[in-house]
Amino acid sequence: MTQPTTIRRVPGRRPRLLDLYCCQGGAAKGYDDAGFDVTGVDKDPQPRYPFRFIQADAIAFVLERGTEFDFIHASPPCQHDTECQRIQNNDHPDLIAPTRTALEATGRPWVMENVRGAVPKLLEPVMLCGQMFGLANYRHRFFETGGGFQLDQPGHPAHLVPQAKMGRPVPPGHYGQFVGNFSGVDLARKVMGVPWMNRDGIRECIPPAYTQHIGRAALAQLTPAWEVAA
Repeated sequence: MTQPTTIRRVPGRRPRLLDLYCCQGGAAKGYDDAGFDVTGVDKDPQPRYPFRFIQADAIAFVLERGTEFDFIHASPPCQHDTECQRIQNNDHPDLIAPTRTALEATGRPWVMENVRGAVPKLLEPVMLCGQMFGLANYRHRFFETGGGFQLDQPGHPAHLVPQAKMGRPVPPGHYGQFVGNFSGVDLARKVMGVPWMNRDGIRECIPPAYTQHIGRAALAQLTPAWEVAA
């Protein structure tokens, strides 16, 4: 395993964050709110991505240019590990292990995110839920960390509000399940904090509140080391 390398900070510069498999930028928005200068990479065009964007293969890009960034986030496609895709026997690549190998090769601090179905492949992941951040939603996402960065597991509030059935309109007093061909895009945008996204982006996105939390933890944990190295 490649050892973490020294990061030399320029005073006054926002630390650079690389957002791999960025899609429409839910994770990116949280990191920007936390104080990072964000660049997104995805193999597909992402015209809704709200920050600097490069169309490229994520693994090839991080291997070639990952050391240019201070912190790296990766969200390998989750379809391989979602229940609906397994039921439909759809074939999707499993990119978790190759992505981890590429992240480790950079020597940079990093976090890799995925869904519950991928948990057996993630190493000691931290789970984040909308209830931890006051969101009217229960979207669970799991985050593995590396490169010298560690994330504490927050307490998990009880799920006391019922959920609407998957894909159905959200009745009063319920939380929505904004996955698949769900109804209520405007509500989902408000709940998730992603007003620029369409349905395709929302159903897979990380709520920005999650990555703002991660980004703040990264800055608090890593900035002292960056300042010493500068």
